[in-house]
Amino acid sequence: MKNSTLTERGQVSVPASLRKSMKLQPGQRFRWQRISDRELRVSVETPPAQGPLSVLGYAQKLRNGPVRRTASWMNELRAGEK
Repeated sequence: MKNSTLTERGQVSVPASLRKSMKLQPGQRFRWQRISDRELRVSVETPPAQGPLSVLGYAQKLRNGPVRRTASWMNELRAGEK
């Protein structure tokens, strides 16, 4: 059995041996369920299945400048061909 301590901010750390054996990653989500007055169940949430639509909007995270329309990109590419 592994022990953790609740901080003043309501945070609990998962012991390193459990993180490693369960291959837990930063940002992973957990579900808490009250079983009784003195017992909780913690479950690791499974991430939603990644479908082809999950990549929509991903490239916007990589851009540093303003949003550009496709026509703007095409004009720039065509100008380089001359």
